[in-house]
Amino acid sequence: MTTPSRRAPAPKPEPAPRRSAHSDPAGAGPFLRFHHSAALRKKTLALLAAIEQADDATVHRDALAELVVELTGSGLDAFFLKPLKAARAGFIVEQSAALGMKGVQQVMASVIRQIIGRMGNPQLLSVSGSIRQFML
Repeated sequence: MTTPSRRAPAPKPEPAPRRSAHSDPAGAGPFLRFHHSAALRKKTLALLAAIEQADDATVHRDALAELVVELTGSGLDAFFLKPLKAARAGFIVEQSAALGMKGVQQVMASVIRQIIGRMGNPQLLSVSGSIRQFML
C-alpha cells in the first residue's frame, strides 16, 4: 500500500503593518492635487484663518460654500478641461466638455451650498482643516 505524500504547508502571508488610531490614512496613500491661481489661494487661506479663529464659525458658512464651489470648479478645470485642451481634441469637443462641466458644477454647487449651509462649528472646522491639508 502506498502512503500519501505530505506537502509542506503554504507559507503564511505577513500581516499588514498596523496603523495607529492617530495616523492619517489619507496622508499615507497616493494623492492628486492641482494648481490653482494665487488669488484663489490667498482667498482660501484668508477664509480658513477666519473660520479657525471665529468664535462662531457658522457666520462663514456661505463664504465657505462658495469657496468649495470655486475650488471644485478649479479642480475640474485642472483635471479635465486643461488636459483635454492639451490633447487638442478639437474646438467642438472642448466646447461640449466645457458646457457639460458647467452643468455638473451647477448641480454640485447646489448640493454643496445645502450641505455646508447646515453645518455647525465642529463640521465647519473639520472641512476647513481638510482643505488646509490639501494645500500642504
